[in-house]
Amino acid sequence: MELTELSWRTAFGPPTRAWLALPSSRTGPLPGVLALHCHAGVKSVGAQRLVSSPEPTAERLRQKCYGGVALAERLARAGFAVLAHDAFAWGSRRFALTPEPWRLRSTMAALRAAGRDPGYDTAAALHEATVAKFAGVMGTSFAGAVAHDDLTALNVLAGLPYVDRLGVVGFSGGGGRAAVLTALDPRIRASVIACMMSTVDELYPAYLDAHSWLLATPGIGDGRDWPDVAFGRGEHDQLVLYAADDALFPPEGMVRADALLRQRFAEAAGTYVGVTVPGPHRFDGPMQDQAIDFLVAALST
Repeated sequence: MELTELSWRTAFGPPTRAWLALPSSRTGPLPGVLALHCHAGVKSVGAQRLVSSPEPTAERLRQKCYGGVALAERLARAGFAVLAHDAFAWGSRRFALTPEPWRLRSTMAALRAAGRDPGYDTAAALHEATVAKFAGVMGTSFAGAVAHDDLTALNVLAGLPYVDRLGVVGFSGGGGRAAVLTALDPRIRASVIACMMSTVDELYPAYLDAHSWLLATPGIGDGRDWPDVAFGRGEHDQLVLYAADDALFPPEGMVRADALLRQRFAEAAGTYVGVTVPGPHRFDGPMQDQAIDFLVAALST
């Protein structure tokens, strides 16, 4: 497996940091997979959690969320060209927060006065609502700004001369990003969403508060639902992995989402596979096995 660090600039903000993972030996075209990192309430690092970075926070997130596995590298060993990038507001694309915005400044000052060192990730969590406000003022949303970065990364992956077909995989917040990206770009032939699917109605009132502004996109409940986003045009192959004991999603919402997706895809050109696994919110080795098997089959030709 070969791992290369990349960088590019978008229309706004600091340069994007990314990693390209390739199989050690390759002949001919490769399927490309865009690996989208989770939210996890940690913005100090982004895609580093998907590669074998020694950075302590990235390693902690790999252990907590991915079964200790560097997902991008594992996908590359399975035969994919894999790109993992920092999304808007994470890692290299994070906000400097100097000077601290007004509301954040007062909260951080109170925490420091109480003898706590809140750190960047606490500040970034408090700041996300401000980012969502500003995105709305500019005519987009927090999820829209993230989708801008994901579309840019997909263009980078698609532009590699040895990549001839595209898939996407994401866990948690990355799973929501995978759904949005698949709906936006018809080049994606296969999409894997892990632990990020429910109908909207069941999220209210308690569950919505557990999630970031990535899920609370303005208008998402107005005539559409998260299964509708995941369905998109219905021309791709879709795997959704549900965790039966996922504390972030209501069981009724996951069951209803699965039923709606089965109904949507029953008359579509694409296919849908929904799998519920026991246990909590995570994307561990056995779940990754299912994702890899699915992507291999969907992107084989």
